[in-house]
Amino acid sequence: MGLLDGKTILITGGGNGIGKATALMAGELGANVIVNDLGGSLSGADEGSAGPAEEVAAEIRAKGGSAISNSDSVTDFEAVKEMVEGAKKEFGGLDSIINPAGILRDKMFHKMSEDDWDAVIAVHLRGSYNVARAAVEYFRDRENGNYVFFTSTSGLIGNIGQANYAAAKLGIVGLSRIIAMEGVRKNIRSNVIAPFAWTRMIASIPVTDEASRERVERMKNAMRPEQVSNLALALCSDKCDTTGQIFAVRGNELVLFSQPRPVRSMANLEGWSPESILDTALPAMKNDMEDLGASASVFPYEPV
Repeated sequence: MGLLDGKTILITGGGNGIGKATALMAGELGANVIVNDLGGSLSGADEGSAGPAEEVAAEIRAKGGSAISNSDSVTDFEAVKEMVEGAKKEFGGLDSIINPAGILRDKMFHKMSEDDWDAVIAVHLRGSYNVARAAVEYFRDRENGNYVFFTSTSGLIGNIGQANYAAAKLGIVGLSRIIAMEGVRKNIRSNVIAPFAWTRMIASIPVTDEASRERVERMKNAMRPEQVSNLALALCSDKCDTTGQIFAVRGNELVLFSQPRPVRSMANLEGWSPESILDTALPAMKNDMEDLGASASVFPYEPV
């Protein structure tokens, strides 16, 4: 008996990286898998290919598993609805959606074009809306369903040159939180994962000096996609009741993130003025403010 026997899982971005590793593992654990991947470049600037998704689905079938492929874009809502309908027709239902599909178009914000902004928002944030919205009524009707979305420390903490990616990824956190809150009474769960893993996205990081080369090599050797897949698929199990959470996976380390809550407040019974805010409130709050360099202390580069 596999952990996911009888489950049907739609996995986007399933032709490469974390999506591929997750699709293969899902098949090994007994799930029926819909492998979706546009088969495009990292920037999403080409038409794509049906090859990568079908290759992964074929590999699952060759190992005795059950899988079909789909090469439509998560940016197309009607196409995503067809993915959900395809799961119902082929396998009799749909239990979970895992959504790591993504692209990168990194640039400093002052050099970022509208196209670079729109393309990343479309795949990550609009794509997450599409896969959620396409299935949520079905999940509510059957009173069971599960989403695993993907965020990034670029959004949670910050990363220079990724304003489009960070905005989309932090938006996904808000989306998942509301889906989880609204889904409690209908047994619909939603969580997000910020992954650390060697994928073609990470491979695109510019290596500018010896320190960055060594850092990238450490990531390549110690942070594997299947380490992220373990958590993604655990969240799909009937044994799991976790919802509304933000996780990170870094090598063999699982991280539960805090979520934004007030850290300091000040009241002025006479009311604030711009001058009194500058003279009193902001200086008093300064020690509780987040440092722009906080990411270095939260996630040092050495993997566990």
